[in-house]
Amino acid sequence: MLPAATPAAVLPISPPSPPPPPPLLLPPPKSLALMWRRLPSRRLASALLSASTPHLPPPPPLHRLLLPAPAAATKILPSPRLPWGPRFASSSAAAAAEAVSSSEVDELHHALEDTTLADPTPTPPPVAAAPRRGRGRGKVVTEAAAQHGMTCSRYSALRRRQIRIETEAWEQAAREYRELLADMCQHKLAPNLPYVKSLFLGWFEPLRDRIVAEQELVGERGARASHAPYFNLLPADMMAVITMHKLMGLLMTGNGDGSVRVIQAACQIGEAIEHEVRIHKFLEKTKKKSTKQADKAAEPEAEANAQAADPDIAKEQQRLRKKVTELMKKQKVRQVRHLVKKQDNARPWGQDAHAKVGSRLIEILIETAHIQPPASQSADSTPEIRPAFTHEMRTVAREQQKSRRYGVIKCDPLVRQGLDRTAKHMVIPYMPMLIPPINWTGYDKGAHLFLPSYIMRTHGARQQREAVKRAPKEQMQSIFEALNTLGSTKWRVNKKVLTIVDRIWSSGGRLADLVDRADVSIPEKPDTEDEAELKKWRWSVRSAKKENSERHSQRCDVELKLAVARKMKEESGFYYPHNLDFRGRAYPMHPYLNHLGSDLCRGVLEFSEGRPLGKSGLRWLKIHLANLYAGGVDKLSYDGRIAFTENHLEDIFDSANRPLEGKRWWLGAEDPFQCLAVCMDITEALRSPSPETMISHVPVHQDGSCNGLQHYAALGRDKLGAIAVNLVSGEKPADVYSGIATRVVEIMRRDAQKDPATDSDAARARLLVDQVDRKLVKQTVMTSVYGVTYVGAREQIKRRLKERGVIADDSELFGASCYAAKVTLTALGEMFEAARSIMNWLGDCAKVIACENEPVRWMTPLGLPVVQPYRKLGRHLIKTSLQVLTLQRETDKVMVKRQRTAFPPNFVHSLDGSHMMMTAVACKKQGLYFAGVHDSYWTHACDVDTMNMILREKFVELYDAPILENLLESFEKSFPTLKFPPLPDRGDFNMKDVLESTYFFN
Repeated sequence: MLPAATPAAVLPISPPSPPPPPPLLLPPPKSLALMWRRLPSRRLASALLSASTPHLPPPPPLHRLLLPAPAAATKILPSPRLPWGPRFASSSAAAAAEAVSSSEVDELHHALEDTTLADPTPTPPPVAAAPRRGRGRGKVVTEAAAQHGMTCSRYSALRRRQIRIETEAWEQAAREYRELLADMCQHKLAPNLPYVKSLFLGWFEPLRDRIVAEQELVGERGARASHAPYFNLLPADMMAVITMHKLMGLLMTGNGDGSVRVIQAACQIGEAIEHEVRIHKFLEKTKKKSTKQADKAAEPEAEANAQAADPDIAKEQQRLRKKVTELMKKQKVRQVRHLVKKQDNARPWGQDAHAKVGSRLIEILIETAHIQPPASQSADSTPEIRPAFTHEMRTVAREQQKSRRYGVIKCDPLVRQGLDRTAKHMVIPYMPMLIPPINWTGYDKGAHLFLPSYIMRTHGARQQREAVKRAPKEQMQSIFEALNTLGSTKWRVNKKVLTIVDRIWSSGGRLADLVDRADVSIPEKPDTEDEAELKKWRWSVRSAKKENSERHSQRCDVELKLAVARKMKEESGFYYPHNLDFRGRAYPMHPYLNHLGSDLCRGVLEFSEGRPLGKSGLRWLKIHLANLYAGGVDKLSYDGRIAFTENHLEDIFDSANRPLEGKRWWLGAEDPFQCLAVCMDITEALRSPSPETMISHVPVHQDGSCNGLQHYAALGRDKLGAIAVNLVSGEKPADVYSGIATRVVEIMRRDAQKDPATDSDAARARLLVDQVDRKLVKQTVMTSVYGVTYVGAREQIKRRLKERGVIADDSELFGASCYAAKVTLTALGEMFEAARSIMNWLGDCAKVIACENEPVRWMTPLGLPVVQPYRKLGRHLIKTSLQVLTLQRETDKVMVKRQRTAFPPNFVHSLDGSHMMMTAVACKKQGLYFAGVHDSYWTHACDVDTMNMILREKFVELYDAPILENLLESFEKSFPTLKFPPLPDRGDFNMKDVLESTYFFN
């Protein structure tokens, strides 16, 4: 027990050194290194509740985590007065494991055995060995191993490790957490733990005890609390752990100011509680009677009598257990999950109940969680103890609408300061996989072995989810194949680059676009009563706090990325399972370190398989280096880019040999870490006696030229647009942004000749004409294909002008931005007239459909059904113990304007996603490594020429189909009574010209 001197158990941030650990309590050093991270609460609490110690005879291995805790650990368990059964498991995998004997799932047993405590007593042999079944799985493993170039033993070993990663991280951390608590209780001292770990240990016990008291209170007859029906369905330990970890996780990944909205936190915590309740109920309904005599004695006599009275119940449960066993033998975890859902006939709690339960748990945490500053901060006074979290209301003022108030949970600054240093202690969900992902075969069938995996991120859009589920399997085969191909690309960590990143980060950041690890200082209040000076000071304080908040958020992000990189750096290779957004664009399921991320992510990732540079590889490495250095170099011809690289060979060698001690030329690149990786490859190749044989792992990129406009030019067969975006071959790449900037300058020069007295645009044109360049208009041109509005364009250009500081007056800056946006959109309309007409046609069709209160639906060229999710949200007020919350619910009313404006960009995204997936499959068939980031395609340097040929062929193949005609036909078939506008006129551009275009992707 913790000392009772404080109002709640409070741990100082700098606890005393730990005493020597008692024998048999602490895990080995390896597991200590793995233990406390941000634990998915389910597995942490289930293992907390299922402790076993060396003093008890051990059960069969698969049952170890499901035994009741011994007397020595009773302080960690909920009150015995509460009606918990002796067994509890944390996931569908654990639930099914209870029903499976060790002889039936040998592989699963091996995957789980390392998490059980070391027992001095030998484990009893399994029950009579029946003939081994499931040999078919061995054939599958053999085929999978052969397909990916591994031996069976290597593949099986990696598969077992993957199972452990997905199912055991919680149990390992939970075991250590439990042992630390026991150690702390025994010695009356807090062990010397990392920051967040010590906070959790201090908060856990008082929070759990208060939840126990609340459960007893709401369990009394006549209790009327709104959360009462749901609060007694889980052990207090479980509820405490879920509450702490969910809230801290939201604070770490939030906006950086150490706060999270009450509605978000309450609903997520409540949803997690419901999920655990359902699994607990399933376990209780399907658990097998133990063969142990002690367990038999513990079984209630009433249950045996009930089953004897109704043999059908026992028969049905036995059938269900048998089915679960068979599914687990085949690793069919998703089918087991389906059984859980099917067996639980209780109605879903709904968002109201989630919010009420979550709010009450947050309220209890606020009341029980305290923090004590280090002794150095309060040496001359009584130690200060203050709440770790507070609840406050904020008001948000909105233009042309009345202001809104909402509640937030804010953590103490001492808690917030430690969040960006604790990523290494977090359990990160959906880590990269050690074996190739399971092939997709359905909506929720594929990717991870045990973690829930869905082929589409629907974000709660029911109609989109149902559309994908109903799509015939044959129709989805191309989508499945493409995602399987993207997921089969094997990666590894570039250790050389990671070492440089670690050195920069440990030295405080600030280089290579890494955020400064130190906060800016808050200006002190001036000793004056001058209101102008005070106003200036208040403004500078706000700016400094905003900067610090942004830095904190960025530091958390970098820490999470580096935590994954460090964890994976010793692996020979790993894989990223992919799924789709609702438009059909593919994304890795792992959220932090992936190739869609920042330069930091891309710099520390490389292909696991290396390939010799061959005849063309060194040339493409030189071009790739120039592209990464950018600064206008990437707009030169290929010969110009090669010349740039060859003129900087001395800088490249220096960067590779002495990245931080030398001239640091690589830091001047637009993508510095990727540039450094290529510098190292080029240096190794040029110093090799045979550069063609040098093995390169670096992915070389080929990027589309304003890819959205490329798709519009192809849809409209627009010759002028095709030339502007490199669908037609040229001596050097056409730069659409420079082209628009040139046209904007022409219009402004014409306006500047007018009389400023009669035309206000004349003065603005004279002021801006020398400020126009590609950078000023680039963002507006890029977003034009995504339906950027006049207001959006104005704000984009205003930001660029403000960065330059040429116009100091805010009102003058606003007027100049309005004028520049108007001229830019005019130039865009002139240059891409065909694209604009197609955009308008798509928007008009969407409006016709949306006016009938129907969402816009279409089928991508690869057969993916798409349903736009934009519906009006209804508001629903519910009263919780913490505050009145406003819940938003999707209504049956579609948002007509949003359906119309979003359709053109969403449709084009579905086309660029189709092109990327077609290219991925074709590259795989040619034996190429392939990775894709929307309109950026990657492969080995030696294979760039082959990939370039394939991606052009697939683009032509995509547009050989009458895409707009098919779309109109599908609309008319779905809505036969509606009249749609005629198709826009198209030009006579020959799509075959794309095959000869050098800079189409470059």
